Amino acid sequence: MSVENLISTLEKLERMHKSLLELAQKKTEFIKANDMEQLDSMLKTEQAHVAAIETLEQQRQMMVTDYLRAKGIAFTDTPTVAELIDAAEESEKQALQKIRERLVNLVTELKEQNDLNQRLVLQSLQFVNFSLDMLRPQHNQTSTFNYSGAEVRGETNVSKKSFYDSQA
Repeated sequence: MSVENLISTLEKLERMHKSLLELAQKKTEFIKANDMEQLDSMLKTEQAHVAAIETLEQQRQMMVTDYLRAKGIAFTDTPTVAELIDAAEESEKQALQKIRERLVNLVTELKEQNDLNQRLVLQSLQFVNFSLDMLRPQHNQTSTFNYSGAEVRGETNVSKKSFYDSQA
């Protein structure tokens, strides 16, 4: 078995990861713009990309397994590209190393972009929770005072008003 098929599969994985990175960058803009419709659509597209990447990754693993078995080389449960590079012919090693390096860089960049998106979503959620807290009545007072000024344990009959009263 030659490494050319493996290189082809790795190049497909690289293209899919590039596309996924572009989607993650667009997703950042949708998060910043608070465009939930586009963000929802983007998430569905991302899921399709991830499914395609998983399929290609399974193919890659099978091809590496077959290659290493054909060479009579012991490997781990999930054979890696690094193990493939070690087992490959000298003429093939350089091409494999280049594509592996590009893939590693893409995955690192994708992880950083996804971390940024996660932080942005968390900040948005914190802002929403803060806004909701400002609009909700506070019921966590343990002691209150009645009209005579004497402290009373528990709740009083005086209703608490929030900034926003939602009775309609």
